[in-house]
Amino acid sequence: MSSRGTLYTVSAPSGAGKTSLVKALIDTTDNVRVSVSHTTRAMRPGEEDGVNYHFTERDAFTQMIGDSAFLEHAEVFGNLYGTSTQWVKDTLAGGTDVILEIDWQGAQQVRHLIPETKSVFILPPSREELTRRLTGRGQDDNSIIDARMQEAINEMSHYVEGHYVIINDDFDVALNEFRAILVSQRLTLDNQQQRHEQLLSSLLS
Repeated sequence: MSSRGTLYTVSAPSGAGKTSLVKALIDTTDNVRVSVSHTTRAMRPGEEDGVNYHFTERDAFTQMIGDSAFLEHAEVFGNLYGTSTQWVKDTLAGGTDVILEIDWQGAQQVRHLIPETKSVFILPPSREELTRRLTGRGQDDNSIIDARMQEAINEMSHYVEGHYVIINDDFDVALNEFRAILVSQRLTLDNQQQRHEQLLSSLLS
């Protein structure tokens, strides 16, 4: 009998390296998937619909809210983001871990609906390094960067709500710590009893 997957919310200020860490984890770890959110924001160069996001018109997104199709949804910088409830439930039931890349507000919503969710916060090693990373992207003007820095401070203040905190200074170290969280969760008594039900029964018979 396979165990049910674990749901993780991963939150971080813009520039902390959340997306890169999640991608590296998915590429190097079995049986874990990242949820592809719906969003009303415009597609950026290099992005692909259905891979980075499900790019959705605002009217359609609003209709989905009315249909209770989202596990969580939030407005960030004037754009709407949401996570499909059905996809998450089906994937977890199949025994696959699911990662939601969402802000602290979305993480709160998810924990309220699914209390067993594990929350991970990723933080930068310093405010100066965060500023450097945001500036180094070269995609946004100063006013947007300033707004993101203010939002980042607010986001970081909610790290105390997480079950785990990763400081992304050295990427490889942070990735190993991230992977260790998933491995340790898979080794909990409840998960191992479900995964190895027959083995445990035979050992004690």
